[in-house]
Amino acid sequence: MSEVTLIGIDLAKRVFQLHGARSDGSVAFRKKLSRGQLLAFVAQQPKCVIAMEACATAHGWCRAFEEVGHDERLIPPVYVKPFVKRQKNDVADAEAIVEAAMHPTMRFVAVKTEDQQARAMLFRTRQMFVGQRTQMINALRGHLAEHGLVAARGPANLKTLAHAIADDDTTLLNEVRELGRMYLEQIEGLNARVAELDAKMRCAAKKADSIRRAQTMPGVGPFTALAIETFAPDLATFKRDRDFAAWLGLVPKQHSTGGKARLGKTSKMGQRDIRTLLVSGAMAVLQAVERFDTPNNGWLKRLLTRKPRMVAAIALANKMARGLWAMMTKQEDYRHPAAAMA
Repeated sequence: MSEVTLIGIDLAKRVFQLHGARSDGSVAFRKKLSRGQLLAFVAQQPKCVIAMEACATAHGWCRAFEEVGHDERLIPPVYVKPFVKRQKNDVADAEAIVEAAMHPTMRFVAVKTEDQQARAMLFRTRQMFVGQRTQMINALRGHLAEHGLVAARGPANLKTLAHAIADDDTTLLNEVRELGRMYLEQIEGLNARVAELDAKMRCAAKKADSIRRAQTMPGVGPFTALAIETFAPDLATFKRDRDFAAWLGLVPKQHSTGGKARLGKTSKMGQRDIRTLLVSGAMAVLQAVERFDTPNNGWLKRLLTRKPRMVAAIALANKMARGLWAMMTKQEDYRHPAAAMA
């Protein structure tokens, strides 16, 4: 086993499949280990590369393997799948991970720190509470609509339902009103949770200078800046601005052949959280351009006359992503185009 230079691990909850390979790609060993045996076995191996799929628990294992002296590589599962031969099983998956890691043009995922994963949990928890709140509001609207009380969609229109439930002169049955109050109590509790998490996110957005710098760009707020700091690797790892925009999924999908370029819709193959926030920020910028006669926005105004608003927002989000890459790599705040030309 001393000749092992690369170990591929197929991660699981309890049983882990290992595939050790030598420098020439030949098989050194195949092992199946339990969760309690994995770290001890890897620590006994000479310094080598540990390759895994970028899936659940992968970042935690990477940090653990790094502490015992190994180099780690995380591969997107979609890049490992073509290397699986015929039938899919744990042994074939571990071997495919090794072959993918040895490929000279393979792309790897940056390992997240514990702070990044803690902030990611903050984002995910808020997202879950917002989804539960929407589910509760829609359920209440649906139930009351069966009793003739209809309200428009959205949290802002919840007051109409609350007033009807609290009104003693309403035609709603007492049992329906009682159940409606239970819904309203749950929604109010979720509102408090979301507000608490929003405060934590704003507090976290004030700590890093890079987050402050990102917010100097119009359309980038504290949540977007914090999401970039949380979910994106060091932007210096991208060679150019388009690479970062492509990593976010803000570039057209290609289906080119024979030297003829065919570009389709936005790929949406990338980091969803940052992309969604950038598009939302771009929509806010477009609304300001349409509402106010702001100078030096000729490109946006011309784009809005030719394209639908959502298409223009995605184009602007692409431009914002490229600008953010330049700001972070050059350590500069946002400069308005008019000021840059002055």
